[in-house]
Amino acid sequence: MEEKPKIIDTHVHFFDKRDATSDLEWSWLAAGADHPIRGNIDPIKAIRFDIDSLDAESRFAGVEGFVHIQSATGLKDPVLETLWLEKMRLKSHIPFQIVGSVDLASLNAVDQLERHLSASKHFVGVRDRSIKYGLVAGDTSTYSPALAFMARQNLVLDFLCEYPNMLGGRKLAESNPNLTLVLEHIGFPRSRDFEYFRNWSLALSELCQAPNVVCKVSGLGMTDPRFDAKSLEPWMQHCLDSFGPARLIIGSNWPIDRLYSSYDSIMKIYRDFFSGLGRDEQELIFNRNARQIYSF
Repeated sequence: MEEKPKIIDTHVHFFDKRDATSDLEWSWLAAGADHPIRGNIDPIKAIRFDIDSLDAESRFAGVEGFVHIQSATGLKDPVLETLWLEKMRLKSHIPFQIVGSVDLASLNAVDQLERHLSASKHFVGVRDRSIKYGLVAGDTSTYSPALAFMARQNLVLDFLCEYPNMLGGRKLAESNPNLTLVLEHIGFPRSRDFEYFRNWSLALSELCQAPNVVCKVSGLGMTDPRFDAKSLEPWMQHCLDSFGPARLIIGSNWPIDRLYSSYDSIMKIYRDFFSGLGRDEQELIFNRNARQIYSF
């Protein structure tokens, strides 16, 4: 039997609330705090979730690497998270890369980026949650110096962009043609009804016209907690039809999506769905694209 393609999981979150030396905060994990989309997430509010914890859950899924996406919140200095992650990375037998946080519209954005790069040789990109609001306003000029610096340094922009903002996302990508933009969670669909799917699919078809945008198939359980392979199929199919195998990657959104599934189950859904493609195309989606984008 042919060995299945290895997986690089491009969307995980690490935290350790026991580490009193790091000055890190994870406000979304605080007692009584609710997730802005899912509400009560108490079942996953552990004290620590690190690379060893993730390895224990994923070791039978054929995963060979991960990408941590910014998780610490409420920090005056987001470089602290990168410093903390670098220490973990240097002790880990499993490779993972780091996407951190930067306020790309701030006057010191380039300075923050330089400090991230100095803090870790595994720092490969940025998630700035505020950038979607810039897209809504149609004004991305405040981001230009930081985005230009990121392009020169081969850093990636992981961005949240719901379907009403995807035209703005395309404009942002086209105005920064040397920058790779990764659409998180297929655009974070908030509903799974027919009208929403139609609007989302039209907008995704618009966004994919920018050749430097990549679609991350991840976080599919957050607004469809009772999902199964059949319910996810049309969403994944449209991503495949729009972006093609050369611009698709996958992620688990672990441990958040543990609320809805086991790790092996969601990876099996991905594997089964893409199994009809040729071996080379599967390798692109499961690992090769991620290796190039996140500089493994």
